Amino acid sequence: MSEEVKHIVRIKNTNLEGSKKVDHGLTGIKGIGFRTAQAIAEISGVDQQKRLGELSEEEVNNLEQAVDELQEEAPGWFLNRTKDVETGEDEYLTGSDVVVIRKQDIDRMKKISSYKGVRHKRGQKVRGQKTRSTGRTDSTVGVKRAELKKAAEEEKEEEE
Repeated sequence: MSEEVKHIVRIKNTNLEGSKKVDHGLTGIKGIGFRTAQAIAEISGVDQQKRLGELSEEEVNNLEQAVDELQEEAPGWFLNRTKDVETGEDEYLTGSDVVVIRKQDIDRMKKISSYKGVRHKRGQKVRGQKTRSTGRTDSTVGVKRAELKKAAEEEKEEEE
């Protein structure tokens, strides 16, 4: 009984490559990293070394169910949204929820004019990186060699 290998597997509204192993393939879902993917595979009872395209429908459903159950199964420090601002609870977000909640957090910071919010508004670095030499959006501040050469040539011509 040979099953046909699927090229695309759909889990949590995300298309994943069927050629990747389970632990690497699950990282294609937003909000799931490698360690989380390993935990999900362990919770669902699916072999991590199997290819996603080789999984049966039942195993794919087990993986999807494990992603949903991760919030209850994993300890609080393992979740990606601890102490939510509005609810105060620990949550695990995946997919488009990650993008939406992140945007809401940034908008909240801008609204209350926190330091990070002000940096976001100005389009500057937020996490304490240096800004003197990197992250420039306008023209460069330093000396341009071409201009120096041109000026030096003009001086030589004037002297002669």
